[in-house]
Amino acid sequence: MSDTALPILYSFRRCPYAMRARLALSASGQRCELREVVLRNKPMELLQASPKGTVPVLVLLDGRVIDQSLDIMHWALAQSDPAKWLVPERESKESMDALIALCDGPFKTHLDRYKYPDRYPGADSLEHRTQGVEYLLALDARLSQNAYLFGSAPCLADMAIAPFVRQFAATDATWFENQPWSALRRWLNAFTESERFEGIMEKYAPWISGAPGVVFPGAGAAVSIRPDR
Repeated sequence: MSDTALPILYSFRRCPYAMRARLALSASGQRCELREVVLRNKPMELLQASPKGTVPVLVLLDGRVIDQSLDIMHWALAQSDPAKWLVPERESKESMDALIALCDGPFKTHLDRYKYPDRYPGADSLEHRTQGVEYLLALDARLSQNAYLFGSAPCLADMAIAPFVRQFAATDATWFENQPWSALRRWLNAFTESERFEGIMEKYAPWISGAPGVVFPGAGAAVSIRPDR
């Protein structure tokens, strides 16, 4: 157990927003104290840090709170970006940001209504799947030209978008596998089978207030918790 103070990350293993935050923290080597959250029983400390109560939330040592996943990615990579995720090999940073924005906007809207139609009165799951396919076909066209979305190496766009494509694919895996997007499947499979992804998907017990957190990225070592944090 270490007494070293670390930023605190409130996370939920299966949340694609939390996945992208953990991916960037892992890539940067920026250690934090990971607190796995049970969303139906959110800890008071999470709600105090960010009243909206969604994950991920990163609490920095100076008390600042970052509660948007892309902002956490940018913060982590600003500390260290050894794989140069912030610098796309092809095209511009603006093009990369625009592709991510389409994922977080229209595509995420269709994904939610495809996967969870009961949560949205009047939503037609198959219609929203059809709408979401347009974005996936655009990704497939890019990936037919390069191994990754902006060249021969992964960048921020790949890591920010892949968790949501994974969720879309898992909604009806048989249907997804039978669609004519071989480049997209190759890219998604490479992502889900990578050591990076496997490393950020390790299972942790739900965090309990006052209990030791988990050093992330790391070998699962605990860190001491001060009661006021």
